[in-house]
Amino acid sequence: MAEHGALLLLLLMALAMTMAPPSAAFLVQPQPNLLTYHNGAVLSGDIPVSILWYGRFTPAQKAVVSDFLLSLSAPPRGAPSSSPSPSVAQWWSSINRLYLSKAAAVSKNGANGAGARNARVVLAGQVSDEACSLGKNLKMSQLPALAAAARPAKAGGIALVLTAQDVAVEGFCMSRCGHHGSYGGGSRAAYAWVGNPADQCPGQCAWPFHQPAYGPQAPPLVPPSGDAGMDGAVISVASMVAGAVTNPLGDGFYQGDRAAPLEAATACAGVYASGAYPGYAGQLLVDAATGASYNAHGARGRKYLLPALYDPGTGECATLV
Repeated sequence: MAEHGALLLLLLMALAMTMAPPSAAFLVQPQPNLLTYHNGAVLSGDIPVSILWYGRFTPAQKAVVSDFLLSLSAPPRGAPSSSPSPSVAQWWSSINRLYLSKAAAVSKNGANGAGARNARVVLAGQVSDEACSLGKNLKMSQLPALAAAARPAKAGGIALVLTAQDVAVEGFCMSRCGHHGSYGGGSRAAYAWVGNPADQCPGQCAWPFHQPAYGPQAPPLVPPSGDAGMDGAVISVASMVAGAVTNPLGDGFYQGDRAAPLEAATACAGVYASGAYPGYAGQLLVDAATGASYNAHGARGRKYLLPALYDPGTGECATLV
């Protein structure tokens, strides 16, 4: 869905920066036209996320993603925060504030978003297909079957498929770093897929933790986990989960062509902090001990780099730092 527009946006930004004069420094702006609510479905309440690890992932690699998902949920009201500010939970709260609250307001007038309320991501389970039962060269049409194999807990959840660095998926690197959609019959369920780009396209899908494939060749940033591929994958997971919640069936929040939309995170591709411009991720926080760049604290002392979220009210990309 949104991955086509997001990767094209990154390529256009890189080309623009390459053609700009040396003195040019400009902020990344979202694409024209408004990202609006199309009165369709959104996910809300407790959202169980079930993971299918397709191919070989080390326990450390799995922990990078599972800890991120655990980080999305804020502690109960009145309980002390488990993560310093800015946090992954604060980033997720922007989804509730900028999107789901608007869907809830519209639902009062009888639109399809009826019942929309804050979304709380819950890690429901994890299964592995290390033997790659469908092979290592996948078509997009095979992703729904893999999503079903993730054993999603119930309707209203998300099946998350992660493919290993040696698994090729149709369009991966060329037009997408991830994808989200829906599958099933009358009661359709949401799923998301993200690939580990470490071997196939780190310059496209793990930037800024790898030198970009196009445009200015600034030195790569140090990844918080020490694994550029998995930290790049987390950026895509964050973008796809945000899209799956705010636009699960293609009629929720999006901008542009429904077949290749820009969504909550992908409308701000390449923006991670204030001052960002093409080829520069922005004024990020830096870990004094490791030199890693990040913009959010997560569970178990982790640090993450998360994409900016488009603010439909201001038309700007909202960042944590």
